[in-house]
Amino acid sequence: MTPAPTTHRCAVLGRPIEHSLSPLIHTTAYAVLGIADDWSYGRHEVDEAGLAGFVAGCGPEWVGLSCTAPLKQAVLDLGRPTERARLLASGNTFLFNDGDPWVENTDVTGLVGAFARAGVTSASTALLLGNGATARSALAALAEMGVTDALVLGRSRERAEASLGSLGEHLGVRLAYGAWGTVPDADATDVLVSTVSTPLPADVATGLVRLTRACFDATYNHYPTALDRAARAAGIVQLSGIDLLVGQAVDQVRLMTGRECPPEPLLEVAYAALG
Repeated sequence: MTPAPTTHRCAVLGRPIEHSLSPLIHTTAYAVLGIADDWSYGRHEVDEAGLAGFVAGCGPEWVGLSCTAPLKQAVLDLGRPTERARLLASGNTFLFNDGDPWVENTDVTGLVGAFARAGVTSASTALLLGNGATARSALAALAEMGVTDALVLGRSRERAEASLGSLGEHLGVRLAYGAWGTVPDADATDVLVSTVSTPLPADVATGLVRLTRACFDATYNHYPTALDRAARAAGIVQLSGIDLLVGQAVDQVRLMTGRECPPEPLLEVAYAALG
């Protein structure tokens, strides 16, 4: 017999996309929730030019999309952005919502939730690496945790100020700027968040980790990264891009299915997939 068609479809979109662990994480969540027979989650390589056409071609069985680079700004034009997505000019979740689509950003809650699961629920100072879309989400997450002062290390101070300056003012976070690839002469900070996929030299990573009590490298392209290894060696709280990926996915699953999935089985399969 031909199996019944899936009645609820979701997927992750981006370019490149073949490396994405989102299908593994979401399909594991469906299994945990007991809805795997009715829900499917795929992977499609889509760039900004093809995003609107892809969405227009989705039928009534489609529920939601996870949007990764380079789509986080382009997706805002296809639905009603929430206040958070609009403020950050970045969305990672598209909900079809029966013809009244809207766009959310779950990176912020993913970061906050991952920190909380590691026992870090508040902070006042931070070191932030990078100045792109994920850095903007990280800055919002840090503000939610109580951070009032952050030192930003980016390749270009001009780009960092343009991307983060007004956002920091809006969030009530005072920003200072330092040189990329260096260990700043700075006081110790409560948390360090890196949003940069380029690997850091081991000595720089070690020097940065010495400045903080908790390290969150929000990428997993080169896991374990030099920051991951340095944080483990220092015996401080260490979180990786897998923790963020699962954290934001838990919220996406809730938004798409209406069900709460515990993060632990999702973290287990994602870390296992990285070997």
